[in-house]
Amino acid sequence: MNILILNCGSSSIKFQVTKMPQYHVLVQGRVERIGYDDAIFINSINKDKTVQPVKNHEEGINLILNSLFNNTSISKDNIDAIGHRVVQGGDKQNESVMIDDQVIDYIESIKELAPLHNPNHLAGIYACKKLLPSVPQVAVFDNGFHMSLPKSTYIYGIPYEYYEKHRIRRYGFHGIAFRSMAEEVDKILKDSHKNYKIVNLMLGSGTTANALKYGKSIEVSTGFTPHEGLIQSTRAGDIDVAAILYLMKKENLTIEEADELINKKSGWKGLSGISNDMREIYEASEEGNERARLAIDVACHRFKKYVGAYSAIMEGIDILVFSGGVGENAFYIREKVCKGLEFMGIEIDEDRNKNNEKIISKDTSRVKILVVNANEEKIIAEDTYKICSSK
Repeated sequence: MNILILNCGSSSIKFQVTKMPQYHVLVQGRVERIGYDDAIFINSINKDKTVQPVKNHEEGINLILNSLFNNTSISKDNIDAIGHRVVQGGDKQNESVMIDDQVIDYIESIKELAPLHNPNHLAGIYACKKLLPSVPQVAVFDNGFHMSLPKSTYIYGIPYEYYEKHRIRRYGFHGIAFRSMAEEVDKILKDSHKNYKIVNLMLGSGTTANALKYGKSIEVSTGFTPHEGLIQSTRAGDIDVAAILYLMKKENLTIEEADELINKKSGWKGLSGISNDMREIYEASEEGNERARLAIDVACHRFKKYVGAYSAIMEGIDILVFSGGVGENAFYIREKVCKGLEFMGIEIDEDRNKNNEKIISKDTSRVKILVVNANEEKIIAEDTYKICSSK
């Protein structure tokens, strides 16, 4: 079965075509800067990068399909199913599911819960319905992994009627990535992650911390939206909401402008004034840029704080896992997070860490420190294959 996997972001589409059940990747790539005249299309077919106007997600998916059908042996008849990452499934639709009109209506009804994500996922679903109308589609929900959170964890300290009326609660995100990270832990340790208390740090452009206790998610840093929690590339993370209200009054900001401030202009981009790319910030810090150093220090302080908090919530920690582009590659981030946590049994091996090995803890460390690759596309492919095969 050939499965097209789509991950539609606010201005991008990541895609793969994989052969299942082997999970053999036939082709992959991405479209960036959707909505601009200089959108970028990158794929593994010819390892080329083309720049051209792409107005919307439908045009982006059309570009992907035309490239597949014209430059590979893949035709419309070779696409057997389509799997979509959907960030927000609310508290009713948390299992991966075949997409039909009822599912689409439900995603439409809750799209305000994830205004930066769900509308774009819907755009991808609608585009596929139009361009490949006979191909079944599956939605894999990013927050489904966290439906095991206890009520005492997901309820906010606001009047309870707003939870009842508007479903305002902690949902948590990066669940697909955490599922993949758990699979990788099993492979590395040759044992089930369900036997351990694990703190997961998914550190990419978006960041989420997770407490995984004996196979169940019991705490997560992202909340009602992906904004809450850790400092991210362009998101502020935890902040006194009254400070935002204060800024709105002082700067005469609209709700939309305030939303853009905390989601697109903050994080280590806003702190450094340099970039949302941690690599560029690190290079600047090594050259003596004080704001770049500050951005790294502030982000790592937040990362470390959540490791301690989640270890306390689980009443112990056996494994600390780093993943995501930053988590997998930025040895200096891992070093800062782990330094000083020896009292918790977390001892990092400097050489293993700098070499980006899979196990970077010392042999004497009571807590194993792992670096894993989170393959969200593989999880989406597995769920899509399972659902479509059973149908």
